[in-house]
Amino acid sequence: MTATIPTKTSPEIIYPDSDGQPMSDNTKQFELIVTIQGGIDALYKDNENVFVAGDLLWYPVEGNNKTRQAPDTMVVFGRPKGYRGSYQQWLEDNIAPQVVFEIISPGNRMGALFKLFHFYEDYGVEEYYVYDPEDNELMGWLRTDEELNYIESIEGWVSPRLQIRFQTASGDLEIYRPDGQKFLSYVELSRQQESVQRQMELTQQKADRLSDKLREMGINPEDI
Repeated sequence: MTATIPTKTSPEIIYPDSDGQPMSDNTKQFELIVTIQGGIDALYKDNENVFVAGDLLWYPVEGNNKTRQAPDTMVVFGRPKGYRGSYQQWLEDNIAPQVVFEIISPGNRMGALFKLFHFYEDYGVEEYYVYDPEDNELMGWLRTDEELNYIESIEGWVSPRLQIRFQTASGDLEIYRPDGQKFLSYVELSRQQESVQRQMELTQQKADRLSDKLREMGINPEDI
């Protein structure tokens, strides 16, 4: 009788959905992250093959759950929208995020930022943007010749991939869509909508007053 030798099976590798780190360290950083992620997502709302995420863990290497980063915002062209607990690149046609944003917080250290830069350079990011709200400083890198190269003149820069424009002259980071519309926070969007609604109401009131005046004159507004 031949004894059966049990074969060893490799343990299943778990890719956690969280790294235990907070999304942001302060309200300003959080607002910027949400505004950038939401603005880009809205820009591509009709394109089902552009995936935009905020603070989502990205695992670039199958079988390695230690090599990972969670960009404040990342944009992936060529992947469908939809739910993900994490971005596991080998399950996404091996497409790396092309554009990444990081918002610096007081807790960030230069060593950590240096590590982030090399991660994004090593794993194929095409455009990498870093903004420091404290100093109103925007930095950017663009991939050429397999490297991320520093963008010397960033004021008014237009992203090659996204076609959005960056401005900091006002004292804050401002981002403009290709049609010239500015990325707005939820509060700014709400105020804009309220302003439009008020304008519509005023226009309707004027039209109603004109109609009443015409009727007083014996004219039916519907006949005009």
